Amino acid sequence: MSKQTKTREDWLATARTLAEALPYMRKFSKQIFVIKFGGAAMGEDKLTNSFARDVMLLKQVGINPIVVHGGGPQIGQMLESLGIESKFDRGIRITDKATVEVVEKVLTDNINKKIVSAIEDAGGHAVGISGKDGRLIEAKKLTRHTKEADSNIEKVLDLGFVGEPTKISPHALGSFESTDIIPVIAPIGIGDKDETFNINADTAAGAIASAVDASKLILLTDVEGVLSKEQKIIEHLSLKDAQEISNNGTLSGGMIPKIETCMKAIEGGVGAVHILDGRIPHVLLLEVFTDHGIGTMILGN
Repeated sequence: MSKQTKTREDWLATARTLAEALPYMRKFSKQIFVIKFGGAAMGEDKLTNSFARDVMLLKQVGINPIVVHGGGPQIGQMLESLGIESKFDRGIRITDKATVEVVEKVLTDNINKKIVSAIEDAGGHAVGISGKDGRLIEAKKLTRHTKEADSNIEKVLDLGFVGEPTKISPHALGSFESTDIIPVIAPIGIGDKDETFNINADTAAGAIASAVDASKLILLTDVEGVLSKEQKIIEHLSLKDAQEISNNGTLSGGMIPKIETCMKAIEGGVGAVHILDGRIPHVLLLEVFTDHGIGTMILGN
């Protein structure tokens, strides 16, 4: 809609929206939000640019956003083009040496720079960081167990160079709070022997959120939120509720590690966790600055 065709009612609606947002701007000023950007939204320039503007707006009103990005679809496409087969276990990509090299290249050389450029193009300032830089994300090999169907014998599943954070060193991130720079982090970890680990972006974002005492952890995904068995959005979950749906078969695929991350973040002191549909333009602003919000919010009680 152009300026010429906007009516008085349209302008009044805009004014009401700004008035509704003001209390939230005051409430969240100087607080840290860790935002995981991933999924299909990252593959669309329009949505990436919309996300970049929204993150810049958060910074402009006094919130300190930290962006952690994924890259599953883009990694999958690159692996396919190289003839490397992708295998998953409960939403986690099994990562051999050849795969982890592709993962690191796609995340740090392609996606990270694209998001930084989008924020810069929107008028903001951003810096790209790998979790290996300054040993920001120290990690160890993630181990999972599985049972053989015939014998029911439990065995360790080798996920390769898939890692889980053991230590977050957030000191470098703290230096950005007093500046207008937004850190954009690729979820690559470094091991005790300087080996490279592929870390689930949700897991990395959750660990960072706990380490920096974030008031919010926001996970952008490809679904509207957490869905019930009847495929309806669950708008609010307590920690107890989240634990229950993790155990009763409600969750599947990538939502399983996502909810695990949410629970760990809440237990680690994060104020609230939000799971939002990143395919919706300006979904961040709808959640943070409106009375009704959108998606699923998880709280400690």
